[in-house]
Amino acid sequence: MPRKIKIAILFSGNGSNMQNIIETFHQKKIAHESKEYFFEIKGCVCNQKDAFGITRAKNLGIPCLLLPHQDFADRISFDLALEKEIKKMEVDLVVLAGFMRILSKKFCDSFKIINIHPSLLPKYKGANAIIESFESGDREVGVSVHWVNEELDGGAIILQKSFLRMPEDSLEVFSQKIHALEYEIYPEAIKKAIASL
Repeated sequence: MPRKIKIAILFSGNGSNMQNIIETFHQKKIAHESKEYFFEIKGCVCNQKDAFGITRAKNLGIPCLLLPHQDFADRISFDLALEKEIKKMEVDLVVLAGFMRILSKKFCDSFKIINIHPSLLPKYKGANAIIESFESGDREVGVSVHWVNEELDGGAIILQKSFLRMPEDSLEVFSQKIHALEYEIYPEAIKKAIASL
């Protein structure tokens, strides 16, 4: 019997990484390191009313809760509400897919959480990583998946992949290459993460 793995996805925007994860894993049996897992995406939570990812989740038949952080007095009260909703889902892993919030220590201690970041951490932490990486002139660039703690982009690395940037690449082309690598690396990192749970 495959081991059942339940996942919640948190996002704030377009939701392309979320869609990739749902299409790769939801209701699928996947073998990893000689073990079998059956994945279920229990639901998604979004903190932005106008996020296109809400439409993606709906089209994929995945429950999506809208929980706007603007409706809460402070970060802690938002995190407590979010924690309550995630606990209802009884998940094994929380996956951040473009979730633009720094989570409190209490929330991070309550779940196993992973995040994807568009740079080779510890370089270029924060929301402007793609632009900073592009403007850095670094020859080797890439993507990281890491465990989440209360420090911004500060948790232990699960997986990194890199590529050599082309001097002629525009920011648009560079961004496309970063996103393509995200879609490739995140499913790999999720399998690696759940093997350690």
